[in-house]
Order: sequence, then structure tokens, then C-alpha cells
Amino acid sequence: MENLTPRQIVEELDRYIVGQKAAKRAVAIAMRNRWRRMRVDPALRDEIAPKNIVMIGPTGVGKTEIARRLARLAEAPFVKVEASKFTEVGYVGRDVDSMIRDLVDIAVKMVRDEEVAKNREKAVLIAEERLLEILYPAGAEGGTEAPRRTFAAGPGGEVSPESSESTREKLRNLLRAGKLDDRMVEVETTDRSFPTLEVISQSGVEEMNLKDMFSQIIPLGNRKKRRSVKIPEAREILIQEESQKLLDTEAIHRMAVDRAENSGIVFIDEIDKIAGREKGTGPEVSREGVQRDILPIVEGSTVSTKYGAVRTDHILFVAAGAFHVAKPSDLIPELQGRFPIRVELDSLTREDLLRILTEPRNALTRQYSALLATEGIEVTWHESALRAMAEMATLVNERTENIGARRLHTIMERLLEDLSFDAPEMKEGRVNIDEAYVRKELEGIVTDLDLSRYIL
Repeated sequence: MENLTPRQIVEELDRYIVGQKAAKRAVAIAMRNRWRRMRVDPALRDEIAPKNIVMIGPTGVGKTEIARRLARLAEAPFVKVEASKFTEVGYVGRDVDSMIRDLVDIAVKMVRDEEVAKNREKAVLIAEERLLEILYPAGAEGGTEAPRRTFAAGPGGEVSPESSESTREKLRNLLRAGKLDDRMVEVETTDRSFPTLEVISQSGVEEMNLKDMFSQIIPLGNRKKRRSVKIPEAREILIQEESQKLLDTEAIHRMAVDRAENSGIVFIDEIDKIAGREKGTGPEVSREGVQRDILPIVEGSTVSTKYGAVRTDHILFVAAGAFHVAKPSDLIPELQGRFPIRVELDSLTREDLLRILTEPRNALTRQYSALLATEGIEVTWHESALRAMAEMATLVNERTENIGARRLHTIMERLLEDLSFDAPEMKEGRVNIDEAYVRKELEGIVTDLDLSRYIL
């Protein structure tokens, strides 16, 4: 992050998300403040808490995407949770501490993948030696043990040290050149797979890996299995196994906990669904209770995980909600105070929807063009067609429910349904999509209000 200023962060987000400048500025400043905090004097560093953010806006305008892209940009652990899925302590369901456990799980995977990538070159060399040992065992050099030779050695059956080394090097060259890829070999691997199950504990419903329960009863090193595979697959299996052996598990866990504590981002969606006071019994009875349970997590507390205790003081929390019925002021005052930054996201206009179809790197038109190109179909999008789709999406959003840019997914799928179905049998390799094509496929559905409610 040190090479990214807030302005550059906003520019990066602009590549994927249209509009919403206020929200982008807020998250960019929050991320830069993290970088600044790590360079503050240690005596003051712990006192600087992140300024959590509440995003207010209708569905489909980019709230989740802003947080997700920001996490990718910062290479930070990121977890998205829905506030409506949590229950107050005392009810059966997921407790709020599970969001921190999920965050640490993601951090562990990130650090582990980084360490595997860092050690891959060394693991490749070790795996290559193991593969050569399978192809030309050490016993082939002579001795009491009968050699398990895959390749003939000499006219008399014996192998001298010089010829053995020469044969091994020839095999290495053949292996690296891919000339042995069709050969089957038998590899012995460690079975590391364990099923998971859900258990109900004092902390709620959590997944438990049976590895944690039985690893001390059944030593991991004793659970071996042999497989016959081709050399490319065998090489990859051995590389993965050697990569795991090179890892320092305890160091990975320490690094992951530290990264989660100082760089983690928790995105709490549907925060508005737990706003409001109780008005009686029923399915919403734990709303305010969930808020009270979330409060200490956001304020800063210590959560126990299987990787150790995790402090939440410096985790960035981003909450989001449409707030159609409830208002931010309906949250309990203590929780409101822990989200000092509030940004309102704008509803998408017709021009915004048009830009969404063309400008982002992952624009829908590019996605569908790439999918159909795999069938040999080249799709050309005319500007008139894009404007017609944006106009129809705006019209349907106004008449029915406003689901923002998600409406474009439905319209695009409906528009290309016949083309996607017929693409494998089509002889023509070029399709022009203009306004007439769009009107023909969609206008009847858009003008029929009852039909559009169910189809678009």
C-alpha cells in the first residue's frame, strides 16, 4: 500500500466500479491511514483505532464490490458476512465471533499460499529428485537388494557409478523436456483429507475438522496411499507434498494472526436488517441483542480462535445497508458511535448503467463476448444496443424493484439466451447486436409489467 496514495486507490477502484466517488474516497483514506499508523511511534500506534465506515445505499450500486476490490488491492484478509444470519447469545445459530474466526482462516490461507509460492522453486527440485528415484531407484547401482530398474543399465545387467550417474542425468533431461509425460509411475502420498461436521458449542454452530480430533490418535505420517498416475500429475503431487513439508506451520499461524489483526477487513452487509427496537416476540426478537453482541467486536476485544487469541482493535469494519425501512439512527447509540464515517451511495441512472456495460475491466459485454468466443462466435456490440439495454434496465427498475446494476445481468442473460443455446451449431462466426436486436428480444417483456416482474 505504500506506493498507493488515496487518489491512486480511487483510480484503481474506478477501473471496476462506476461512480460512487464519496464511498471510494472514504475507503481510500481509511486504507492510507492504516499505512500511516504502521509508521507512527509504537507508543502511540496502539492508540490509533481505524475509523469504521457505514455505506448507505440501495442494492446493486457497488457497496460490496468497493470493499472487495479494496481488499484485493491491499492484499488484505477480507470476509463478507450478513448481519441477519447472526443470532443473540442463547439462540441456536452463528455467533458474531465467527466473523473473526472466518477472517483468520482466510488470513492463514493467504499466508500459506504465499509461503508455498516462495518455496515452490525448492520444492520443484526436491520433487524432481523423488521422481528420478522412482524412475531409476538407488538400488539399481548395485548391492544386495534387487534393483527395480525402469531402464536397462548395461549389457551384463550391472551398473557402474559412472554409467548410473550418466543415466540419471539423461533421465533428468528427458523429464524436463517432457518426453516422459506419457509414462505411468506409482507415487506414495500422505492422505491429508478429513471430513468436517457442524457442532453446537457454547460459542454457537461451528465447523469442526475431524483432523483436529483424530490427528493425535492416528499419526499423519502413517496414513499413506499409493497411486498410479502419469508423470506430469505425479510431479505436481510431489511438488505439493514437498511444499507442505517446507512450511513452518507455527510461523504461518503467527503471521496470519498478525495480518488479520492489522490488515483485516470485515464487511458486515444488511446491517439495516438488525436495526430497530424490539416490538414484541417473534423471529426478530434478537435484533437488538445481535447489535449488543457485535458492539464489543467492533469496539475492540479478544476472540479465541484455533490459531490463538486475536485482537479486533485494529480490524477495519465496513457496514452496509439499504436502510429503506430502518434508519442509521435506529441502531443502538453505542454501535453508531463505532461507525463514525457515513457515506451515501447514489442510485444508478441510465447513464451510469450505460457506463457499467462498457467501462469496467470486467464489463458484462466483455464477459459474454469472451464466453461466446470459445464457440468461435465473434460478438459486435453497437452503441445503440447498449443504450437500449441501459434504458430498459432503468425502466424496469423504476416500475418494479430497484436492484441497481444487477438488473443488467438478468437483461443480458435474457437477451443472449437463444444465441448461447445455438452457438455450438452456428456456422456464422459473427453476430452484430444492435438496437433492433435488443428491441426484438426484450421489448415485449419490458412493456408487459406483469411479465417483467417475473422474467426481468
